[in-house]
Amino acid sequence: PMHGMGTILNVVLIICGSLLGLFIRHRMKENLKETLMMVCGIIILLLGMSGTMQYMLVIVSDSLHTTGPMMMIISMVLGAIIGELIDFDRRITAIGEWLKLKTGNSRDPQFTNAFITASMTFTVGAMGVIGSIQDGLTGDYSTMVVKSILDGIIVMVMASSMGKGALFSFLPVGITQGIITGLAHLAAPIMTPEAIDNLSYVGSILIFCVGINVLWPNKIRVANLLPAIFIAMLLTFLPITL
Repeated sequence: PMHGMGTILNVVLIICGSLLGLFIRHRMKENLKETLMMVCGIIILLLGMSGTMQYMLVIVSDSLHTTGPMMMIISMVLGAIIGELIDFDRRITAIGEWLKLKTGNSRDPQFTNAFITASMTFTVGAMGVIGSIQDGLTGDYSTMVVKSILDGIIVMVMASSMGKGALFSFLPVGITQGIITGLAHLAAPIMTPEAIDNLSYVGSILIFCVGINVLWPNKIRVANLLPAIFIAMLLTFLPITL
Protein backbone atom coordinates (compact mmCIF):
# COMPACT_ATOMS: atom_id res chain seq x y z
CA PRO A 1 0.00 0.00 0.00
CA MET A 2 1.05 3.57 -0.65
CA HIS A 3 1.78 5.24 2.69
CA GLY A 4 1.07 8.92 3.19
CA MET A 5 -2.02 9.07 0.94
CA GLY A 6 -4.09 10.28 3.90
CA THR A 7 -1.85 13.29 4.50
CA ILE A 8 -1.72 14.14 0.78
CA LEU A 9 -5.52 14.02 0.63
CA ASN A 10 -5.73 16.16 3.79
CA VAL A 11 -3.43 18.82 2.31
CA VAL A 12 -5.32 18.82 -1.02
CA LEU A 13 -8.73 19.22 0.67
CA ILE A 14 -7.45 22.01 2.94
CA ILE A 15 -6.16 23.88 -0.14
CA CYS A 16 -9.39 23.27 -2.11
CA GLY A 17 -11.62 24.23 0.83
CA SER A 18 -9.57 27.39 1.41
CA LEU A 19 -9.66 28.44 -2.24
CA LEU A 20 -13.41 27.94 -2.31
CA GLY A 21 -13.75 29.97 0.90
CA LEU A 22 -11.56 32.78 -0.50
CA PHE A 23 -13.60 32.78 -3.72
CA ILE A 24 -16.82 33.25 -1.69
CA ARG A 25 -15.14 35.81 0.62
CA HIS A 26 -14.85 38.42 -2.12
CA ARG A 27 -18.60 38.23 -2.67
CA MET A 28 -19.56 38.51 0.98
CA LYS A 29 -20.70 41.48 3.03
CA GLU A 30 -18.75 42.28 6.21
CA ASN A 31 -21.59 41.30 8.56
CA LEU A 32 -21.78 37.86 6.94
CA LYS A 33 -18.01 37.41 7.44
CA GLU A 34 -18.41 38.35 11.11
CA THR A 35 -21.31 35.92 11.58
CA LEU A 36 -19.41 33.13 9.83
CA MET A 37 -16.46 33.84 12.11
CA MET A 38 -18.78 33.32 15.12
CA VAL A 39 -20.13 30.12 13.55
CA CYS A 40 -16.56 28.96 13.07
CA GLY A 41 -15.79 29.59 16.74
CA ILE A 42 -18.91 27.70 17.81
CA ILE A 43 -18.06 24.73 15.55
CA ILE A 44 -14.51 24.52 16.96
CA LEU A 45 -15.80 24.89 20.55
CA LEU A 46 -18.30 22.08 20.06
CA LEU A 47 -15.75 19.80 18.38
CA GLY A 48 -13.41 20.36 21.32
CA MET A 49 -16.15 19.98 23.91
CA SER A 50 -17.59 16.76 22.47
CA GLY A 51 -14.08 15.29 22.22
CA THR A 52 -13.33 16.21 25.83
CA MET A 53 -16.64 14.91 27.19
CA GLN A 54 -16.20 11.64 25.34
CA TYR A 55 -13.13 10.91 27.51
CA MET A 56 -14.09 12.81 30.64
CA LEU A 57 -17.54 11.37 31.27
CA VAL A 58 -18.17 7.64 31.42
CA ILE A 59 -21.34 5.80 32.31
CA VAL A 60 -20.78 3.29 35.09
CA SER A 61 -23.87 1.26 36.04
CA ASP A 62 -26.31 3.90 34.77
CA SER A 63 -24.66 6.93 36.35
CA LEU A 64 -22.19 9.46 34.95
CA HIS A 65 -18.64 9.49 36.31
CA THR A 66 -15.68 11.67 35.45
CA THR A 67 -12.45 9.92 34.53
CA GLY A 68 -8.89 11.12 34.64
CA PRO A 69 -9.37 14.57 36.22
CA MET A 70 -5.95 14.32 37.91
CA MET A 71 -4.27 13.37 34.62
CA MET A 72 -5.94 16.32 32.91
CA ILE A 73 -5.06 18.82 35.65
CA ILE A 74 -1.40 17.71 35.88
CA SER A 75 -1.02 17.74 32.07
CA MET A 76 -2.58 21.18 31.64
CA VAL A 77 -0.68 22.81 34.52
CA LEU A 78 2.73 21.32 33.67
CA GLY A 79 2.07 21.87 29.97
CA ALA A 80 1.27 25.53 30.56
CA ILE A 81 4.44 26.05 32.63
CA ILE A 82 6.70 24.39 30.04
CA GLY A 83 4.92 26.10 27.16
CA GLU A 84 5.24 29.55 28.73
CA LEU A 85 8.92 28.99 29.50
CA ILE A 86 9.63 28.00 25.89
CA ASP A 87 6.97 30.46 24.60
CA PHE A 88 5.70 28.43 21.66
CA ASP A 89 3.08 31.09 21.06
CA ARG A 90 5.71 33.70 20.18
CA ARG A 91 7.50 31.20 17.92
CA ILE A 92 4.36 30.15 16.05
CA THR A 93 3.33 33.81 15.69
CA ALA A 94 6.79 34.52 14.24
CA ILE A 95 6.29 31.72 11.69
CA GLY A 96 2.90 33.20 10.80
CA GLU A 97 4.41 36.67 10.37
CA TRP A 98 7.24 35.25 8.23
CA LEU A 99 4.73 33.43 6.02
CA LYS A 100 2.66 36.61 5.78
CA LEU A 101 5.64 38.52 4.35
CA LYS A 102 6.89 35.69 2.14
CA THR A 103 3.47 35.12 0.56
CA GLY A 104 2.91 38.82 -0.12
CA ASN A 105 0.09 39.21 2.39
CA SER A 106 1.72 41.87 4.57
CA ARG A 107 -1.40 44.06 4.31
CA ASP A 108 -3.69 41.38 5.70
CA PRO A 109 -4.13 42.10 9.44
CA GLN A 110 -5.92 38.78 10.04
CA PHE A 111 -3.36 36.58 8.25
CA THR A 112 -1.33 35.34 11.25
CA ASN A 113 -4.39 34.83 13.44
CA ALA A 114 -6.14 32.83 10.70
CA PHE A 115 -2.99 30.77 10.11
CA ILE A 116 -2.58 29.90 13.81
CA THR A 117 -6.30 29.20 14.37
CA ALA A 118 -6.56 26.85 11.39
CA SER A 119 -3.19 25.17 12.11
CA MET A 120 -4.07 24.46 15.73
CA THR A 121 -7.55 23.21 14.87
CA PHE A 122 -6.25 20.75 12.29
CA THR A 123 -3.08 19.52 14.02
CA VAL A 124 -3.83 19.03 17.75
CA GLY A 125 -6.77 16.66 17.28
CA ALA A 126 -6.30 12.94 17.82
CA MET A 127 -7.73 12.07 14.41
CA GLY A 128 -4.63 13.31 12.60
CA VAL A 129 -2.28 11.43 14.92
CA ILE A 130 -4.22 8.15 14.91
CA GLY A 131 -4.93 8.43 11.16
CA SER A 132 -1.29 9.13 10.35
CA ILE A 133 -0.11 6.13 12.39
CA GLN A 134 -2.65 3.81 10.74
CA ASP A 135 -1.58 5.16 7.36
CA GLY A 136 2.10 4.66 8.17
CA LEU A 137 1.72 1.15 9.60
CA THR A 138 -0.87 -0.42 7.32
CA GLY A 139 -1.50 2.07 4.52
CA ASP A 140 -5.11 2.33 5.74
CA TYR A 141 -6.07 5.98 5.47
CA SER A 142 -9.83 5.71 6.11
CA THR A 143 -9.57 7.82 9.29
CA MET A 144 -7.69 10.46 7.28
CA VAL A 145 -10.44 10.57 4.65
CA VAL A 146 -12.96 11.56 7.34
CA LYS A 147 -10.53 14.11 8.84
CA SER A 148 -9.73 15.56 5.40
CA ILE A 149 -13.41 16.10 4.56
CA LEU A 150 -14.06 17.73 7.96
CA ASP A 151 -10.97 19.96 7.63
CA GLY A 152 -11.98 20.93 4.10
CA ILE A 153 -15.42 22.07 5.23
CA ILE A 154 -14.16 23.91 8.33
CA VAL A 155 -11.30 25.62 6.47
CA MET A 156 -13.77 26.82 3.84
CA VAL A 157 -15.72 28.65 6.55
CA MET A 158 -12.46 29.91 8.10
CA ALA A 159 -11.02 31.21 4.82
CA SER A 160 -14.29 32.91 3.92
CA SER A 161 -14.44 34.69 7.28
CA MET A 162 -10.75 35.15 8.22
CA GLY A 163 -8.95 35.23 4.89
CA LYS A 164 -5.82 33.76 3.31
CA GLY A 165 -3.98 32.78 6.50
CA ALA A 166 -6.24 29.74 6.88
CA LEU A 167 -5.04 28.35 3.54
CA PHE A 168 -1.45 28.06 4.75
CA SER A 169 -2.44 25.73 7.58
CA PHE A 170 -1.82 23.00 4.98
CA LEU A 171 1.91 23.41 5.75
CA PRO A 172 1.93 22.41 9.45
CA VAL A 173 -0.72 19.75 8.75
CA GLY A 174 1.34 18.24 5.92
CA ILE A 175 4.59 18.41 7.88
CA THR A 176 3.35 17.02 11.22
CA GLN A 177 1.20 14.25 9.75
CA GLY A 178 3.87 13.41 7.19
CA ILE A 179 6.43 13.00 9.98
CA ILE A 180 4.06 10.86 12.08
CA THR A 181 3.27 8.65 9.06
CA GLY A 182 6.99 8.30 8.31
CA LEU A 183 7.85 7.48 11.92
CA ALA A 184 4.76 5.32 12.55
CA HIS A 185 6.84 2.20 13.20
CA LEU A 186 8.81 4.05 15.87
CA ALA A 187 5.75 5.78 17.30
CA ALA A 188 3.52 2.71 17.41
CA PRO A 189 4.91 1.18 20.66
CA ILE A 190 4.46 4.55 22.45
CA MET A 191 0.97 5.05 21.05
CA THR A 192 -0.83 2.60 23.31
CA PRO A 193 -4.63 2.86 23.41
CA GLU A 194 -4.30 4.62 26.81
CA ALA A 195 -1.78 7.14 25.42
CA ILE A 196 -4.07 7.87 22.46
CA ASP A 197 -7.04 8.33 24.83
CA ASN A 198 -5.06 10.87 26.88
CA LEU A 199 -3.90 12.61 23.71
CA SER A 200 -7.52 12.83 22.51
CA TYR A 201 -8.69 14.08 25.90
CA VAL A 202 -6.15 16.90 26.27
CA GLY A 203 -6.02 17.63 22.53
CA SER A 204 -9.78 18.20 22.58
CA ILE A 205 -9.38 20.68 25.45
CA LEU A 206 -6.89 22.63 23.32
CA ILE A 207 -9.30 22.63 20.37
CA PHE A 208 -11.95 23.99 22.76
CA CYS A 209 -9.49 26.78 23.70
CA VAL A 210 -8.95 27.59 20.00
CA GLY A 211 -12.73 28.02 19.70
CA ILE A 212 -12.72 30.44 22.64
CA ASN A 213 -10.02 32.47 20.86
CA VAL A 214 -12.08 32.69 17.69
CA LEU A 215 -15.09 34.02 19.62
CA TRP A 216 -13.09 36.20 22.03
CA PRO A 217 -9.78 37.00 20.32
CA ASN A 218 -6.42 36.58 22.07
CA LYS A 219 -7.75 35.32 25.37
CA ILE A 220 -5.66 32.13 25.55
CA ARG A 221 -2.14 31.48 24.26
CA VAL A 222 -3.12 28.02 23.07
CA ALA A 223 0.26 27.25 21.49
CA ASN A 224 1.82 27.53 24.95
CA LEU A 225 -0.45 24.71 26.09
CA LEU A 226 0.82 22.28 23.43
CA PRO A 227 3.26 20.46 25.80
CA ALA A 228 0.19 19.32 27.78
CA ILE A 229 -0.55 16.78 25.03
CA PHE A 230 2.88 15.15 25.39
CA ILE A 231 2.70 15.15 29.18
CA ALA A 232 -0.74 13.51 29.02
CA MET A 233 0.73 10.74 26.88
CA LEU A 234 3.77 10.29 29.14
CA LEU A 235 1.55 10.02 32.23
CA THR A 236 0.06 6.78 30.87
CA PHE A 237 3.46 5.13 31.41
CA LEU A 238 3.51 5.88 35.13
CA PRO A 239 3.09 2.82 37.34
CA ILE A 240 0.09 4.48 39.02
CA THR A 241 -3.24 5.30 37.39
CA LEU A 242 -4.27 8.95 37.60
